Amino acid sequence: MVNIQPDVRPAGRYTVKETSEKLGIHRNTLLNYTNTGLIRCSFGKRTMRKYYTGHEIIRFWNTM
Repeated sequence: MVNIQPDVRPAGRYTVKETSEKLGIHRNTLLNYTNTGLIRCSFGKRTMRKYYTGHEIIRFWNTM
């Protein structure tokens, strides 16, 4: 986990790869945190791919 707050736009949408890079963790660790409910993801309407909002990334970083 990075020591400084991730540089994200609160209204932005970030993929699993982008989110894990911003937080400095492995993508599997991010998915484990998602499965346990520590961080919430949303799904794209057409692609059904996971994405994380900037607001959620910042909230998660502050709690950790």
